[in-house]
Amino acid sequence: MTDIATLLEVGGPVAALGGGAAYARAKHPGIYWSTVGLPMSTARLLSSYGSVMEACGLTVAPSRLRVLAVKATTRREVRPVPPRRGIIRPTTTGLRIRLRLAPGQEPADVAASAERLRHAWGVHAVYVTTIKPGVVELRLVGFDVLRKVRMPRKVAADFLKVPVALREDATPFVRDYRTVPHGLTLGATLSGKSMYLRHLVAGLARQPVALVGIDCKRGVELAPFAPRLSALATDPDQAAELLPALIKEMEDRYDLIKARQGIAPATPDEEVTSDIWGLPEHERPVPVVLLVDEVAELFLVATKKEEERRDEMVTQLIRLAQLGRAAGIYLEVCGQRFGAELGKGATMLRAQLTGRVCHRVNDEASAKMALGDIAPEAVSAACAIAPEQPGLAIAGDTSGGWSRMRTPYLSLADAAKTCHASAHLVPDLPALKPFRPNVPVRLVEPAAPVVKPLPVTD
Repeated sequence: MTDIATLLEVGGPVAALGGGAAYARAKHPGIYWSTVGLPMSTARLLSSYGSVMEACGLTVAPSRLRVLAVKATTRREVRPVPPRRGIIRPTTTGLRIRLRLAPGQEPADVAASAERLRHAWGVHAVYVTTIKPGVVELRLVGFDVLRKVRMPRKVAADFLKVPVALREDATPFVRDYRTVPHGLTLGATLSGKSMYLRHLVAGLARQPVALVGIDCKRGVELAPFAPRLSALATDPDQAAELLPALIKEMEDRYDLIKARQGIAPATPDEEVTSDIWGLPEHERPVPVVLLVDEVAELFLVATKKEEERRDEMVTQLIRLAQLGRAAGIYLEVCGQRFGAELGKGATMLRAQLTGRVCHRVNDEASAKMALGDIAPEAVSAACAIAPEQPGLAIAGDTSGGWSRMRTPYLSLADAAKTCHASAHLVPDLPALKPFRPNVPVRLVEPAAPVVKPLPVTD
């Protein structure tokens, strides 16, 4: 009886500890990783590094000098040599470790063994990044960071750079308009496309840029950001008037560049190789970001007159995409559906949109339209996004690389509050003043009356 009582006394705390660890792993994976997963994975890595590398075929024959030294000092067998390992650096989401490749090895050899390394060291995923010739970095992710997205506290945000999502390797996805001028974002209803757009607007609202919106859903997506918008079109008719104004603004900026550099005014715009960033800061025009929501509404027509208007608007969008970067005009085109059946100019416009973000879509053709021409293997990944994972998307670029990412939650009220607080940053662009949205005056609640203390009397 005494032994049973002792076991019960010892087993109770152990069971409670195990249950707490299981609960933390399911509900709070970050806490579980920092307290349990990190020490266990580090111990596995240190104890089995050599044998795991040998099993993965990542070892090489030792040098002759090493063979002679081993035979001269010991009688043990000379084993193959794994890549030299650097210092293990723990993070809040995993581990980082750098490897110096042996002669004859390449980063692709390590990347091909990433799945084996994941199972051997008990982590969620392993990603390989080339640091410099002969050196790669292994990024071990301890848990699924896309299940509950938390952006890193320190994100390198800069001018025209907006961190909007978290990649599956726990690094932030930054929308950089200087590097990737134009982008295409697709997503079905409730896929998270609007959340992605909110983060873009909220991030750009804090910067000295001009935001221009075309929202053919009567402005339900972009109207809440009206205090920060320099122009807003809420139907195709207004868009048909706004786009020529942007074209005129772009042409005026090209004239400014040519006048500054002494280029003849008759020089075609296509032959001007510089951009506004070469101008002095006091002469440089403010960058313009054009946000187009529901781009399919600009393509759909019902009458012959609407078809002529559509062709004109599509041509203007293509001109902005082809020539706008040098003038500091950037495009962010969003929609639920985008395909060649939209009409003339659809594929030509897509070819100018370098950045691609594809959320859950309703058909494979839209995924192919977004990613098929740059990363064909990413199409199947985009089609596999479940409806229970809003905000999950596949991001690709013209280099052929792609990755999964997920946008954190941002309420419409918080994004609108950010735009209202930064309304003073709206630049003065005379060409866009006729299209400036009317911002309703917010009613300020009267302050409570101040209660003055009564004087002290006897």
